[in-house]
Amino acid sequence: MFKFIVKRILSAIPVLLIVVFITFFLMRMLPGDVAVQILGHDAPPGDLEILRETLGLNEPKLVQFWDYIQGILHGDLGTSLYNNLPVMENIRNSLEPTILIMIFSILISVVIGIPVGVISAVHRNSILDYLLMTVSVFGLSIPVFWSGIMLAYYVGTLWGVLPNMYYYPISQVGLGQAIQYVILPSVALGFQSVASIARYTRSTMLDTLGEDYIRTARAKGLAERVVLYQHALKNAMSPVITHIGTNMASLMGGACVIETVFGINGMGKLAYDSLIRRDYTQVQAIILVVALVYIVINLVVDILYKVFDPRVELS
Repeated sequence: MFKFIVKRILSAIPVLLIVVFITFFLMRMLPGDVAVQILGHDAPPGDLEILRETLGLNEPKLVQFWDYIQGILHGDLGTSLYNNLPVMENIRNSLEPTILIMIFSILISVVIGIPVGVISAVHRNSILDYLLMTVSVFGLSIPVFWSGIMLAYYVGTLWGVLPNMYYYPISQVGLGQAIQYVILPSVALGFQSVASIARYTRSTMLDTLGEDYIRTARAKGLAERVVLYQHALKNAMSPVITHIGTNMASLMGGACVIETVFGINGMGKLAYDSLIRRDYTQVQAIILVVALVYIVINLVVDILYKVFDPRVELS
């Protein structure tokens, strides 16, 4: 296990280098002038030139890239071009709500999606199955921003059950109150994943229930609950785990939209605002952090494969 983790970490280094390279040069291919974006279109040409020189924008692109790599190796991802703060400080300030939204949206997806998929597979071709799958298709077809707006209006504004805008840190309002601010965004973000995981779980469960060892277990007189949960579900979980890991990646993308809808200053909104402002260094740091998260998710998924199916060799 330890050797496997070390190998995966080492193999991630070239991936991160490629991500850094592509992000760096793509950001500099975007139209627009960073200096004009910061100082405005009415700024004197002399001031614009001084700012370009200060930011190192007049240097050749390869020189800028080499300086950036050296900074990364020394733990310095740069300074935001917008507010002149270290980019990692901006990320730390916006990370808390995004983490909470991700955790709760994943919990909602798994806790609801897997049982719905199992129930649908067990009652295949029944009215219950058709009903659950129809709701799943409906859930997959709803855009994240629309479900967010509907929840914010009805649950937050009309009924006044939960806060529907903004987020206040745990240090200010406490964990319980902070969680209330992320419930609606988490439900809106996790709704599509519930439908996706439910349909995928149903498919893998149906494949597993058709295997010979399941028929053998039933022929031996094992209780149906034992057959379903100790044999079928356990073996059907491996591909479902992969699907959940893939869904986590899409949830991170959806966080950008949902945080904008609810006015939450999280990682997604920071990424969106930084792109609009042409804040190169901030966008590069965000993408690097997201790439690291993806790599960790894939590593955890591979380890969970081994947990659910001991026959799998980590190599």
